[in-house]
Amino acid sequence: MEHIVIIGNGISGVTAARHIRKLSDKKITIISAETDHFFSRTALMYIYMGHMKYEHTKPYEDAFWKKNKLTLKRGFVSRVVTETKKVIFSDGDELTYDKLILAIGSKPNKFGWPGQDLKGVSGLYSFQDLEYVTQFAPNNKICKRGVIVGGGLIGIELAEMLSSRNIPVTFLVRESSFWNGILPKGESEMLNRHIKNHHIDLRLSSNLKEIISDENGKVKSVIIEETGEEIPCNFVGLTAGVTPNIDFLKESGIELGRGVKVNRFLETNIKDVYAIGDCAEQQHPMDNRRAIEAVWYTGRMMGETVAQTICGNKTEYKPGHWFNSAKFFDIEYQTYGWVFSERNKKEDEIHFHWNHPDDTKCITIATDKNSGKFLGINTFGIRMRHEVFDRWLTEECSSDYVVKHLSEANFDPEFYASFEGEILSAYQNQFQPQII
Repeated sequence: MEHIVIIGNGISGVTAARHIRKLSDKKITIISAETDHFFSRTALMYIYMGHMKYEHTKPYEDAFWKKNKLTLKRGFVSRVVTETKKVIFSDGDELTYDKLILAIGSKPNKFGWPGQDLKGVSGLYSFQDLEYVTQFAPNNKICKRGVIVGGGLIGIELAEMLSSRNIPVTFLVRESSFWNGILPKGESEMLNRHIKNHHIDLRLSSNLKEIISDENGKVKSVIIEETGEEIPCNFVGLTAGVTPNIDFLKESGIELGRGVKVNRFLETNIKDVYAIGDCAEQQHPMDNRRAIEAVWYTGRMMGETVAQTICGNKTEYKPGHWFNSAKFFDIEYQTYGWVFSERNKKEDEIHFHWNHPDDTKCITIATDKNSGKFLGINTFGIRMRHEVFDRWLTEECSSDYVVKHLSEANFDPEFYASFEGEILSAYQNQFQPQII
């Protein structure tokens, strides 16, 4: 019986296993050094905040795996020998495969900062990271202040986590405005204000120079590069992005770049070896897509795609229209299509921006100024329906049409306030379009 070995039990690896099982009776082994069972990584923060327990983050009962003939192996893979099709574990154990799926995820970036390996320094990616944060920042008596380095989505999650336990937070963001490499100016500036309104000490245009140790090898303080200021703290969160977890593959013969290089079928340069999820680097990305996308839904889609190929129906990975969602404290964020920041905006891209007076809701719509075609939308504080925007993007609707029919995409409950009229009026005043 053909043996499929999957390294990694995140959303990509588990989705691949589930779909291979739906399509076949192949022998399937899922390897993980992180946890015994698959859990929702996006829920890590809610465990710390007390909203959920670890058991609540597991989508499947523990009996699910045996019932579906999915073998789980807890272990750390130290090497892959592609010539003999073997996976070598750190304890010397070996496992032979017929086909190998690398779903090995990412690890937090470290940029060689002095003190980055001290006790009390952590990222927030794995379950072990959560345990580490809980150990060094359990409350505001043990942790007098936390410093977060890096202004992305994980950084804002960690800021909210520490704040939920009344731990003061200093947030070092190297950009001049929060996430302004991704977001247009109006949205980024709104989030600056929102972060400060939650009593976060937001330091823009600020870089970490050094983490200082106490006499026991624990974090004592950090030094800011630009000013030399020393900020006392007991915990440092490194959230300056992630990097594919590929170090153990360097002698495998598998072609590597920033991640594991794959073609449109998620195949590596080695026969019968595939890569999916955060670690997969597309050699020929589609349209505006990045070569590596560390996003939940793309990981799931890659798992479904590679399962088809492994089960005899060779299928090209087609992620469709870009979308994503996140939460910035109280403000929910969604994006559909492409809305670029000022620094990345295309020459023919124009933006319509609307901001509600309460400064917690806004939208930005991107339009091709030559054709009037709708390119994408960012929404903050207003829930929208994915399937509606996906259809409008596929049909290449005009932005005029989208604004006129925006109520069709609103996902907020019946008694929530709606803002389509205000948005339409502002849009007409700004662009004076021919609404169709």
